[in-house]
Amino acid sequence: MIDKKIPITSEKIHKPFGEYSLAVLNKKTGLLVTSGQLGIDRVGKIPKTIGEQAKLCFNNINEILDEAKFNKTHILRVNAFLTNRENITEYMKVRDDFFLDIKIKPASTLLIVSGFNKPEFLVEIEVIAQK
Repeated sequence: MIDKKIPITSEKIHKPFGEYSLAVLNKKTGLLVTSGQLGIDRVGKIPKTIGEQAKLCFNNINEILDEAKFNKTHILRVNAFLTNRENITEYMKVRDDFFLDIKIKPASTLLIVSGFNKPEFLVEIEVIAQK
């Protein structure tokens, strides 16, 4: 049986911290599921503010979408994880700006978590897309 799943990688964003794919595309269904993207650039720099980290997360997601030959109009759902309630408004501004130019906005979930693998990280974002 031919495997319908293919991993998506990109040299333009930071490599995963472990043995997992940046995203997986199911060729049969057209479903693309990304791993959570943290606010870290390709060379390992972590911005200090939630806004900068969230923009970087969405930029990384955009790179993954490009690699899979998708775009943000294909995103069905956004799951975001923040470490501080005080950052909700700034995160939502970045998210809303990212989707500003598309008509049908994705579903969205936001959770407050106690932290990530490095205390510098303030946000993690994952998406599900389909075309």
